[in-house]
Amino acid sequence: MSNPLRTVRLAGVDIGTLTCRLLIADISVDGRLTELRSDRRILRLGEGVDQTKQLSVAAMDRVVQCLKEWRELIDAALVDATAVVATSAVRDAGNRNEFLDRVKREAGFEVELISGEEEARRTMLGIRSGLPAGVIDVLALDIGGGSTEFMLDQPGQTPIVKSIDIGVVRLCERLLRHDPPTDDEIRQAREWITKETRAAVAGMGNYQIATFVGTAGTITSLAAMAQKLSTYEPARIHNYQLQLSAIQELEQTLLSRKKSDRTGLPGLEKGREEVIAAGAIIIRTIMEALGMSSVLVSDLGLREGVLIDLAMRTR
Repeated sequence: MSNPLRTVRLAGVDIGTLTCRLLIADISVDGRLTELRSDRRILRLGEGVDQTKQLSVAAMDRVVQCLKEWRELIDAALVDATAVVATSAVRDAGNRNEFLDRVKREAGFEVELISGEEEARRTMLGIRSGLPAGVIDVLALDIGGGSTEFMLDQPGQTPIVKSIDIGVVRLCERLLRHDPPTDDEIRQAREWITKETRAAVAGMGNYQIATFVGTAGTITSLAAMAQKLSTYEPARIHNYQLQLSAIQELEQTLLSRKKSDRTGLPGLEKGREEVIAAGAIIIRTIMEALGMSSVLVSDLGLREGVLIDLAMRTR
């Protein structure tokens, strides 16, 4: 057993449907993270999985190549332990074992394939680590590439987690076939999201009293766009109050343009031009369905939660 009273250096990798994320950090005894190195890349591992139920060779190649590079960074950092998790796209793929074997063989990582519920639990650990003082009850929303999680976390009660199979990549591939999407596609998307959202929160009791918090790339990108940030500034995005009215305006801007014409919009990360419109539809429709007028943006989420969870297990 390692000494529980010392700072541990850990690495975490989150292999998502759209984005892969790396975080290397020192974690103190009281759970504070000091970031040493982070990276994120839009690699679209889940491309085509909704239709084919298979990870494509090209997508696997992109991710494995990235993980090999990250392996070198992690080794150079002399970490105490590493955790690598995979989410929706890998869960849904019939050839997931082929991918997991490749990652182990070529990049030397044992990947833990986590359920939607476990993904939500660790995401909540990440979110909780960075909330402003005084926020107690939390209804958190994590919009991913393949799925979206709703998490109601109230002290003294068992957290309630609902995962729906709607994410930005899945929505693009299933419904938003035109560029830009047609009115009919947008209407179908809204109906689907509204129905799934209502079903997800149906058994959640009094979620309205909780602080509504959003994490992951769609929400952080929209927060950057709402502030017209030329570069991604975590300090200005984390704990930013993103208004529904700003989201509605951004959604209109995005849906009135082709994917190629969204490039260069202030605050929009390169590679997110297609999926950001789907993301705007998802967050707007969910907020309208829940009657939320603003969302508190968290720049912390699954990858931080993976490290906090690892720290608790390492100690």
